[in-house]
Amino acid sequence: MELRSVEELMDLLHACRGRRETPVGGRVDLHDHALQTAALLRRSRPADKELQVAGLVHDIGHLLRPGETAGHADHAADALRPLLGERVSRLVRLHVAAQRYLAAMAPGRGPSPWSAPALNRQGGAMTPVEADAFERDPLADDAITLRQADEAATAAGLDPGVMEDWRPVLELVAARHARPGAAG
Repeated sequence: MELRSVEELMDLLHACRGRRETPVGGRVDLHDHALQTAALLRRSRPADKELQVAGLVHDIGHLLRPGETAGHADHAADALRPLLGERVSRLVRLHVAAQRYLAAMAPGRGPSPWSAPALNRQGGAMTPVEADAFERDPLADDAITLRQADEAATAAGLDPGVMEDWRPVLELVAARHARPGAAG
């Protein structure tokens, strides 16, 4: 599936309400997790709209192919690329690799107890060779920032705002991507 409009993406994001297919399980649903992740990224990187959007959409693969936890990042990245561009797509794809990297290189900053089972399904901690390759990726630091927000975005009862507030940001990122010669 490829997402071709912000409206299609908004429908999918709204469908996240009540869904708990991520490692955060019963703590928050996908809807609140998406909002919390994006809000944390907005706070830490206010000028980086693409990173914020990647945080908002990073787990939609759980809706695209329910039950395929190990491939959720790839499914989401592939669906998002036509609408939101290469950088958002790559950040979404890399958020799992960043988890594996942190588990290998910074065990104290690795997966939370509720996401550790998913880490095992997604390949476990990186080998030194994999970690070296990840570090050379130009988006590695941003992917780590996304992953850290992802891990922190599990607070039940927190009000991170409403999904509709993100529509203009999604439209902005999609418009930048759609313009010929625009950076994605």
